[in-house]
Amino acid sequence: MNKPNFPNQVKDWLVTGETFELIYDSEKELLVTSPQPKPENLSKYYESEEYISHTDNKKGIVSFLYQTIKKSALHNKVKLITSLNNEVGNLLDIGAGTGDFLKEAKDKGWKIFGVEPNEGARNLAKKKEVNLKKNIDDFKGKKFDVITLWHVLEHVPNLEETSSTLEKLLKPDGTLIIAVPNFKSFDANYYKEHWAAFDVPRHLWHFSKGSIKKIFSKNLELQKTKPMIFDSFYVSLLSEKNKTGKQNLLKAFFVGLRSNISAWSTKEYSSLIYCFKKVK
Repeated sequence: MNKPNFPNQVKDWLVTGETFELIYDSEKELLVTSPQPKPENLSKYYESEEYISHTDNKKGIVSFLYQTIKKSALHNKVKLITSLNNEVGNLLDIGAGTGDFLKEAKDKGWKIFGVEPNEGARNLAKKKEVNLKKNIDDFKGKKFDVITLWHVLEHVPNLEETSSTLEKLLKPDGTLIIAVPNFKSFDANYYKEHWAAFDVPRHLWHFSKGSIKKIFSKNLELQKTKPMIFDSFYVSLLSEKNKTGKQNLLKAFFVGLRSNISAWSTKEYSSLIYCFKKVK
């Protein structure tokens, strides 16, 4: 198998300016951030007002666009989980942020549960009457119809342990939904070390379509893969700022558009949603 193209070193553009290596794991077809911060030190890399998923901030063009697109995305996410499960049930969202997805699901009849390590985000969720736990271990022994991780799997310190835990928490015939960036996309190749979705060291792992199939056991069958069309535009906007120091809206739009057009044939979209079903 040929080694994919990727930058050897990537900078933390958001918080520290530190440089990290990307190491290719040929067995799992993924990139690994190195060195990986110790779990107790990870929180400092999230201490930024620009880390949008932990806030409800709408100030500035990037935050405004993110929050605007999120409204449509939330509706589509709930529609997806309902279609895959055929009916509402118990839903666990891991990395729930400020709780908007769970609130939308609750309004549609789902019985909701969630995990969010960040205290500030949990407090914002609580104001929306969405109560989140700090740790996934709080749900040990419970079973869920649907488990979702929307751009979360790339953040977890122990990938193998997490994949095993997810499988145990899922009911037979239950649905697991994973959304992650794709380092083989056009926009990743275009921006290289400036690609915002590398987001080191918050992103500890960088996935391809091949790697997603290899990190879960045969008890989880991949049923469907769906593109996240808007991600290429948003990631390109952030990447332009990394590359030029400016928010080049027009340039980012055209790169995002080229990425989606390219993916029509390659299927290598900027981000992908993977839908698994647990074998009975």
